[in-house]
Amino acid sequence: MKILCVSDYVDPLIYNQNVKNSFSDIDLILCAGDLPMDYVDFIVTVFNKPTYFVFGNHDLKDYHFYHRDNRTLTEKSIHEMHDVSHAHGATYLGFKAFVNEALSYIDPQNGKPTPLLIAGVSGTRKYNNGLCQFSEFQMKTRLLRLVPRLIYNRIKYGRYLDIFMTHASPRHIHDHEDPCHIGFECFNWFIQRFKPTYMVHGHIHLYDLREERIGKYFDTTVVNAYAHCVIELPQKTSEKKDN
Repeated sequence: MKILCVSDYVDPLIYNQNVKNSFSDIDLILCAGDLPMDYVDFIVTVFNKPTYFVFGNHDLKDYHFYHRDNRTLTEKSIHEMHDVSHAHGATYLGFKAFVNEALSYIDPQNGKPTPLLIAGVSGTRKYNNGLCQFSEFQMKTRLLRLVPRLIYNRIKYGRYLDIFMTHASPRHIHDHEDPCHIGFECFNWFIQRFKPTYMVHGHIHLYDLREERIGKYFDTTVVNAYAHCVIELPQKTSEKKDN
């Protein structure tokens, strides 16, 4: 299964009508936040593949469609919350866990097809009380709500999770020390405890090609999706090495 990951930047290598020629074997798209929804629309339309997205801390014009936040609700937006036209053809993964039976890959442990197990959360660390910003406690509370579904996955499929998608990064993995870009310590706890094959995040812009894009934390490969990158399930051997 080949997976296109995008975040934070409308990449001209993706945002063009010939993109499918360059990425012809993509099975799934992950949009890790801070992307205009018309860009997500374009990706869904051109690839016609399952697409999941989360919100970051910018480009939140559609945030009120998915979250009942008093700071964004108006009489018009309350009415629009019942209108499916905002769905963009992509599945919102914020604070949810899904089993996608339509997407499967061959489990290298037993050689049998297994469905994709995916979960995600939106947002960043709280730094100016804006929308989709959370304290460490608020984010961990939201992660704990995913636990019953993950335990069910473990019982039925023998593992908790394949992919955990966020906007912010874990603490001390790709993050920066300014208030906006500090990672969540609860993400470190989550990936250590539930062992997703991949954690895919955005938020950290890669301006220097020497900066690390792919790292390792316990059993999880942590991927910065800035602009775009491609990963695979099951992992290739070269993807499993520490960076």
